[in-house]
Amino acid sequence: MLDLFAQTGVNALYAAAYLSLVAVGLVLIFGVMGILNFAHGELFMIGGYVVVALYAGYQLPFAVVVAVALVFVGLVGLLMEWSMFRPLRDNPLGGLVASIGFLMILQALVSMQFGVRMAHVPPATQSVIELADGVRLPAQRAIVILAAIVLLGALWYFLKRTRFGWALRASAQDREAAALQGISINQTARIAMFIGAALAGVAGALTAPLVSVNPHMGHSVIVSVFIVIIVGGVGSLEGALVAAVVYAFLHTVITTFWDGVIADIAGLLLMLLVLIVRPTGFFGTKDRA
Repeated sequence: MLDLFAQTGVNALYAAAYLSLVAVGLVLIFGVMGILNFAHGELFMIGGYVVVALYAGYQLPFAVVVAVALVFVGLVGLLMEWSMFRPLRDNPLGGLVASIGFLMILQALVSMQFGVRMAHVPPATQSVIELADGVRLPAQRAIVILAAIVLLGALWYFLKRTRFGWALRASAQDREAAALQGISINQTARIAMFIGAALAGVAGALTAPLVSVNPHMGHSVIVSVFIVIIVGGVGSLEGALVAAVVYAFLHTVITTFWDGVIADIAGLLLMLLVLIVRPTGFFGTKDRA
């Protein structure tokens, strides 16, 4: 039984890793731009299809394909910022509706190009890491965990130690005050959108060999990510990280010992409980940060 609990914890760590990447990216976009991007799950999906096209299709090295996915999906994010979110900067509801429309466009384009059937990607490595007696970590999952740690650490350094990072944080705290200090709102929006989209894309690319890639795979991810963001506190990067770990462990444990549907319900109940006890979430404040 102890082995099963330990193995469940390892599996939950993998889920927390990719959920953190997607959630932190969405929180960064919302913090700087004030818009909830409902197409964020589709950016995760595009990252998966970059792996389908280049890794499974053309047999390019997996690491190279993941890097391509990061850049390509980041550029898609820039396109969204330029075409939708910038014109609707003063209309958050309009930006939200536009993101839903873009979501449908992305799904349709991918379906036309790759079809609606699930695509299966071979893992980059078949090796398994023996952590303890009866506790195993597939190397492909270890890659996801390690990549998430590296990318989130790099993001922390960028936000805390660089001029552009300080500009992003200033824009997230008070956009008008940041503009009065000479910070370009357009530039910070572009940077936030590129980073947020790239994190979602690289999460989709890293997990593509572990899931069935399909045009609708972003749906379940974005639901989980919204739960994570609400539980952690809307606009809080730290809250998104903590909530991703809590949600991943809760969902994985219940899925392992009971059922996936019950795990989904438990995640929603967790969100409702947090909203009742602390409406701002774990790390949220009354004012958007």
